[in-house]
Amino acid sequence: MRIGAHVDSTDPLGAATARDAETVQFFLTDPQAWKDPAPRDDAEALLASEIDIYIHAPYRINVATLNNRIRIPSRKLLMSHAQGAAAVGAKGLIVHGGHVEKGEDVAIGFDNWRKAFEYAAKSGGFPLPVLIENTAGGDNACARRFDALARLWDAIGEFEPGFCLDTCHAHAGGEDLLDAVDRIKAITGRIDLIHANDSKDGFDSGRDRHDNLGKGMIDPNLVVAVVRAAGAPVVVETPGGVEGQAADIAFLRDRAGR
Repeated sequence: MRIGAHVDSTDPLGAATARDAETVQFFLTDPQAWKDPAPRDDAEALLASEIDIYIHAPYRINVATLNNRIRIPSRKLLMSHAQGAAAVGAKGLIVHGGHVEKGEDVAIGFDNWRKAFEYAAKSGGFPLPVLIENTAGGDNACARRFDALARLWDAIGEFEPGFCLDTCHAHAGGEDLLDAVDRIKAITGRIDLIHANDSKDGFDSGRDRHDNLGKGMIDPNLVVAVVRAAGAPVVVETPGGVEGQAADIAFLRDRAGR
């Protein structure tokens, strides 16, 4: 079990050392921008490192939407970030499940996800696993509720997407963590990465606000149980900088075991 943290993109390997992390996740660009990643000066060092690298796609990406002015650029941006992630040896590219707007048919969102994979397939497919992450809010989300996740996988499962389980998002999204791993694996057949985060808000709040483990509204024993059951690499996306994240990593290492 390899445990690490989401860190600033400036010096991810240095950030890993500071946190005693075996895994790091970072953005290749401003997560709120529509911007293709540029080649990184540290690409060779990242490729050669024993640290496992994961890249998080920009938040702007929403391949599920019915809005062509967002959906079509999202497909292209997802592919460019997948290529950028592969160039630094990343093990996966994490992307949020997306949503449709109020009053729109979420079934079209699932079909749009399928079209995104078909779009990628025309150019040889994604160069690394795309890990779809469950989200915390939205009644028209494609990956908040696990019943929606099942419909999404019915649409895209043949493309063998990966899955990233965020504990804060599941809690805030109204899904019980106690049996979350078993329920997800029954749908997707896999969990590729865990985002081990506490939540500042209550169950089914729909709010995506992370907290350090044991400091928020989730029983830390539930997070530990998820990590143990999933048997996947772990990234904490928690506040507190080096000190806060190092403490969360040490907590999981001690409680969940290697």
